[in-house]
Amino acid sequence: MRFPRAMPLGIFVLIAAITILSIFAIERGENERRAAQINARATAIASALERRANASSAYLRAGAALLSTMNDIPADDFRRFVSELRLDADYRGAEGIGWAQVVRPSEVAEFEELLAEGSPIEAQLYPPLGGGQPFAVAVTYLQPDTERNRRALGYDMYSDPARRAAMVEAERTSRPTATDSIVLRQEGDGEAPGFLIYMPVFEAGAGGRTLKGFIYSPFNAEDFLQSALELEDAGSYGVRLYDDESGEGELLASTFDGDVANRETASRAVTIANNPWRLAVSIVEEPGLSGLSMATLIFGLMVASLLMLLVRMLTQQAQEDESALAWFEEQASIRNSLTRELNHRVKNTLANVLSIIALTRRRADNVQDFATGLDGRIRALSATHDLLTQSDWGSTPVRSVIDAELLPYAHNDDHAVELLGPEVELAPNDALSLGLAVHELATNAAKYGALSQPGGKVSVHWRLVSEELVRVEWLERGGPPVAQERSRGFGTDLIERIVAHELRHPVELDFDPEGVRCVLLIPVRRPSEFMIRANRNQPKPQET
Repeated sequence: MRFPRAMPLGIFVLIAAITILSIFAIERGENERRAAQINARATAIASALERRANASSAYLRAGAALLSTMNDIPADDFRRFVSELRLDADYRGAEGIGWAQVVRPSEVAEFEELLAEGSPIEAQLYPPLGGGQPFAVAVTYLQPDTERNRRALGYDMYSDPARRAAMVEAERTSRPTATDSIVLRQEGDGEAPGFLIYMPVFEAGAGGRTLKGFIYSPFNAEDFLQSALELEDAGSYGVRLYDDESGEGELLASTFDGDVANRETASRAVTIANNPWRLAVSIVEEPGLSGLSMATLIFGLMVASLLMLLVRMLTQQAQEDESALAWFEEQASIRNSLTRELNHRVKNTLANVLSIIALTRRRADNVQDFATGLDGRIRALSATHDLLTQSDWGSTPVRSVIDAELLPYAHNDDHAVELLGPEVELAPNDALSLGLAVHELATNAAKYGALSQPGGKVSVHWRLVSEELVRVEWLERGGPPVAQERSRGFGTDLIERIVAHELRHPVELDFDPEGVRCVLLIPVRRPSEFMIRANRNQPKPQET
């Protein structure tokens, strides 16, 4: 209201800024949605590729299990096995299934006779077996029997480094293993990339199992990719398949021939028969907004921005009012909690004082003894109260309570006081009870026990026996012998009745001839803090 001319300009700048930010947010959301879609599509296509490869591997495993049980592998039996697989329906993307047996130098003539018997064309082992090659792995059968597949008969696949590497890995792992990118013999003079999956076949021998050959499947990479896309359609995305896990290897197959350098791409590692490859799925169409969409977006954002500003102002005011009400309610709760806790503490303290007065009066022979005993016990309560006040009536360490009661005797050279135990925190009521008990034990030790003569020693040890219970042991040694026939005093009553009742655990008090021994079991409780302590550092709402 002080600057009316600046108000329209301020609204315009505000709406323009919100509009720009909104457009940016919408574009970012659209990019995230597009990225999620392309990632989902890449995952689905990768899964389809692996399912195709796993199906092929399953057939090869079954064939290897069958062939390993046969001494000889006749052409008719192999043809029957492949025909029963129904490759045209369940094995799309593959050229077929073949058998390549191991041929050693002495077996070349026998192998070529086998080729002549089982093949309608004249075939022989090629390339010839070299002197440095221990054996050949030559294509013996390849079904279905087509003109393309006949081109591969007799070919020594072990002579090719890429094929040999896959066969060595398959023999080592006994698992179906795919080669890197190669050109199939079926392609003749063509250069279409493909790959093979090998499964080793072993036979048992006297010295263990020996390699018998490989059952394998040749794949045209483009056909293999298309067969997988029959399971998961690529939609409007371009798909590329590389024979290297890093995506920098040779391109095997692609459904998009354009430049993907500046297009959003999602890549996935796919394992094709024990060989890691890389799948890349790219956006084909350039994303963008139409003119009508942009105009609609701007108009809607302008209207929405004004409404959002108004709602925001009302919401902010409501939040401030709600915060102020919550703060006032919290302050009232703090006062109520403080009053209840103080009332509880005062009642407990008065109850302890009344019990001490009653027991002291019963045991006192005269007013002076009554006043002296009552003074010492009230002072013990006061010392423990001081500790609790210092901790804001929170938890108090066991050591601090015992130190407060044994302080008058701790620096006397005539006797020794030993305190040993871990850091354990006690609730206020339990600390008061422990302080009373230690005061009575210390007073008795100073009058009749280990603290009454030189050379005496008082040991107070404590330890946790569980997460909720600490064991405190008082032990006197080096003092006068403890009389076994004695009258029951106030200290015994206070410890065994009042303290045991407050701690809710029995007290073990033994008057051994060597010295008094007392064992207390004290709960390790977690007292609730004053609300005023819990909220001491919270800021108050500003007054207006």
